[in-house]
Amino acid sequence: MNTTNKVQVNVGSLADMGKRFAGAWNRAAAGEPVQETHVTFLDVQTMLDTLSPRRLELLRHVRQHGAANVRELAQTLGRDYKNVHQDVAVLESAGLLVRDGRKLAAPWDELQANVSLMAA
Repeated sequence: MNTTNKVQVNVGSLADMGKRFAGAWNRAAAGEPVQETHVTFLDVQTMLDTLSPRRLELLRHVRQHGAANVRELAQTLGRDYKNVHQDVAVLESAGLLVRDGRKLAAPWDELQANVSLMAA
């Protein structure tokens, strides 16, 4: 069976995030396998700012090719080091990029975005 390693990006409240956590906890406590990753933004604008076209391009590149460090990534993408460094910091802070020493990885095959229409 071919499984896709995906991250679910959500826009919602802290209560929404808590419900997802409690649901996963209860499934795990019942012995069900729980293999899901969520990133939650409290508002749509923050999600859109974080997942800008340039940052999505960066994530795709790192997913497909990896990156030994930020400098190499900036050179490969043909972008300014300072801007790439900032993008990496934002994506890493959001949990969408992973750093092992200086090496960067984007462990997700797929990013699914969900926006709650019920959130205030």
